[in-house]
Amino acid sequence: MAQGLGLEQVRFDTEDGVSLEAEIRHPDGAAKGSAVICHAHPRHGGSKDHPVLWSLRIELARRGFVVVSFNFRGVMGSGGSFGGGEAEVLDVRAAVGRIRQDALGPTVVTGWSFGAHVALREALDDGRVAALALLGLPLGGVGPALPPLPPPERLRLFDRPVLLLAGAADEYCPGPELEALGQELPNAEVRILLDADHYFRRREREAAAIVGTFAAALVR
Repeated sequence: MAQGLGLEQVRFDTEDGVSLEAEIRHPDGAAKGSAVICHAHPRHGGSKDHPVLWSLRIELARRGFVVVSFNFRGVMGSGGSFGGGEAEVLDVRAAVGRIRQDALGPTVVTGWSFGAHVALREALDDGRVAALALLGLPLGGVGPALPPLPPPERLRLFDRPVLLLAGAADEYCPGPELEALGQELPNAEVRILLDADHYFRRREREAAAIVGTFAAALVR
């Protein structure tokens, strides 16, 4: 659809009436698909404006995706208030609906930390999501409390492609627990970046390139 628009400031509403602020980055050419980026914990400084998320947005647009980065409810210019990780599922669902207005083709949802946790729970009930790329998914029982992940019997039904990416020094996402989760998901790829932490400091572009390669396989 739209070409050459660069970065576009938008707002969209969730099904429970919360207005969210967002940015849409368009690829240089015709879009091959769409992507949603979900940020880290709202109560711990998380917003759409973080180096690892900027890198993801740039890389996915370079790969031909039209990409929406948004602030969860209660963050910066978004309406509403923090929903404990439960109401934020509606935010992701609304973002998927909004970005699919701008492009045909598959939709990949990618999230980092808290955003990865919410993205996984949303995608289980949303057939519009063609694939998931989850970075630094909190699994170690460290940090702020989050809703429980779905039980293994539900995870085993999710047969769409999933990328599970973490740094080897990520205290919130221990490698063994991530590997175990990958075993529960029928079509999961687990990648561990050596010498990288939860924030992918100085490895942002490398992490984004791994996500870009994963997403590009959907639109070949």
